[in-house]
Amino acid sequence: MPTLTVAIPAYKEEENLRIILPRLISVLEQVEPLYEVLIIDTLEPTDETKSVCAGFGPRVRYLNREGKNNYYGDAVRTAVAKAEGMYLIFMDADGSHDPEFISQLYASKDDADVVIASRYVNGGETKNSRVLVLMSLVVNVVYSVVLNLNCKDVSNSFKLYKSKDIKNITLTSNNFEIVEEILFKIKNRNKNLTIKELPFTFDKRMFGKTKRNLFVFMVTYLYTLIKLRFGK
Repeated sequence: MPTLTVAIPAYKEEENLRIILPRLISVLEQVEPLYEVLIIDTLEPTDETKSVCAGFGPRVRYLNREGKNNYYGDAVRTAVAKAEGMYLIFMDADGSHDPEFISQLYASKDDADVVIASRYVNGGETKNSRVLVLMSLVVNVVYSVVLNLNCKDVSNSFKLYKSKDIKNITLTSNNFEIVEEILFKIKNRNKNLTIKELPFTFDKRMFGKTKRNLFVFMVTYLYTLIKLRFGK
């Protein structure tokens, strides 16, 4: 049984995975030999992601997301259901999350219930455009204040969780705001939840195009904020 699961939602990320996976495996072999990597692709393959994963052996598991759509939320829910490790790290497939940073996340696993690769603590940085940085800052401040989340980077998906915490909640969001939903709901179940933020540099994607639609992004984030704040 693996101790650590690294889950990577992927949607037409073949080119990036060819670069990321060798680096990721090299890191994992050093920090936690009992690992598994889950690559969660779309419902039906759209590129050669499956064959890329096959070249790295059985501990890199290729999965198609479960559900009726190709939502990011479906990929996250599939990863949570299939993860076998005691600890679970989510990271992006586009190169914005440095695989080598996992060594720092994992080294802090005993220091807190959730460890965040944070862009917004001292020493953190993001290389996105000013517009995207501003939008991200607004989302993080609003979610943190309204939902009483005691951290500065709520929305970066690059986090380490204890698997039991995330498996004990029901996730309903379909888009990228599921990242905030996770943190809010595990905090609701554990009022004494501890969070540690490590300064992290968020890079630009390497290949391909972003899957984020800014209009959908804004609408769904507002809807989910209201639902989480005022829902049962």
